[in-house]
Amino acid sequence: MSERFDAVDIIRTKRDRQVLSTEQIDWVIDAYTRGVVAEEQMSALAMAIFLNGMNQDEISTWTQAMINSGETMDFSSLSRPTADKHSTGGVGDKITLPLAPLVASFGVAVPQLSGRGLGHTGGTLDKLEAIPGWRANLSNEEIMHQLETVGAVICAAGSGLAPADKKLYALRDITSTVEAIPLIASSIMSKKIAEGTGSLVLDVKVGSGAFMKDIDQARELAETMVRIGKNAGTATVALLTDMSVPLGRKIGNGLEVEESVEVLAGGGPADVVELTVALAREMLLAAGVDVDPAENLANGKAMDCWRDMIRAQDGDPDAPMPAAKHTETVVAETDGVVSEMDALKVGVASWRLGAGRARKEDPVQAGAGITIHAHLGEQVKAGEPILTLHTDDDYRFERAREALEGGITISTVAPTRESVLLDRIG
Repeated sequence: MSERFDAVDIIRTKRDRQVLSTEQIDWVIDAYTRGVVAEEQMSALAMAIFLNGMNQDEISTWTQAMINSGETMDFSSLSRPTADKHSTGGVGDKITLPLAPLVASFGVAVPQLSGRGLGHTGGTLDKLEAIPGWRANLSNEEIMHQLETVGAVICAAGSGLAPADKKLYALRDITSTVEAIPLIASSIMSKKIAEGTGSLVLDVKVGSGAFMKDIDQARELAETMVRIGKNAGTATVALLTDMSVPLGRKIGNGLEVEESVEVLAGGGPADVVELTVALAREMLLAAGVDVDPAENLANGKAMDCWRDMIRAQDGDPDAPMPAAKHTETVVAETDGVVSEMDALKVGVASWRLGAGRARKEDPVQAGAGITIHAHLGEQVKAGEPILTLHTDDDYRFERAREALEGGITISTVAPTRESVLLDRIG
């Protein structure tokens, strides 16, 4: 077929800091998906966008073009309203696990299409696959049935959703253009809008263990994504949340499932409970339900929904989590207060223990990770445990300890961290 545009002209337009037209964007995304625009040409365009940016109209058009590259899902036949959540990822971020059944326990359907971990940030599917029998891959028919009967589904996204994003995501990773806010925002939002949810709550994390280290950058990303969502007709809000220290006390796949179940049982670490309840409140309000979500953590209804959700995907909610073959304890060298616990260093250590992967095809260990005994602001005496490291391969301990060097500080000054919530946008 004859092509309407030339990739070189489109690259030149953005190289010269000009605005791409709707027609240019629609063509280049479609042509790239079809293989007409070569990888090196899209690499050049991605770098031009990274250096020169895009205005809001360009970003919204780019997002819609990626949505149009594949199929979309439609939940309008459900008897329940729908609400979804997306996190930009962090260390110990298991919030999706207790959040989806909590929101569903109030009659709102949660279609949580999730991914796998890469590097120091964990993947929701990897965590759930620590549960014996649980399966991530569901057909569209199974997803719809589970949403109608159980109310919550956490599963793998089909390959048909925003295939242009899948190609471009891989390209950005190898061309040092990952950090471009227009490309981050359109990547996240194209997949979420293609899912067809009625409302969306974004958890944009800030700090050493997050993708965005700087709060101003994180706010720009959040504001951009909220505008994209609203322009597409999806009610969207964002919470900026702290990821300077690990979230909760357990990092790693099976370990995070254990902590999620503690939260669903009415317990769990205060920061995990705070964020779960805050995100649930936003999702429920967007779906027209004004309640205190903490009620269903206390009365067991969220736990009942969790058990139904796990069983519906062939998992055993009563099975113990796989335990790592080896453990090693990191102890305090002096008396004092834990005044710093760098989320990135702890996350990298957990990854090196086998909880994460360096490449998409790498396996992960269900039992690997880190248990935190003395968290930020807590007293510890010399010789007492701060962390327990878990792995199936004892040779991994050395590199995990190297990753932790300088990441934990014990002093006489107690740090203040009143809330994991930093701001709300939308």
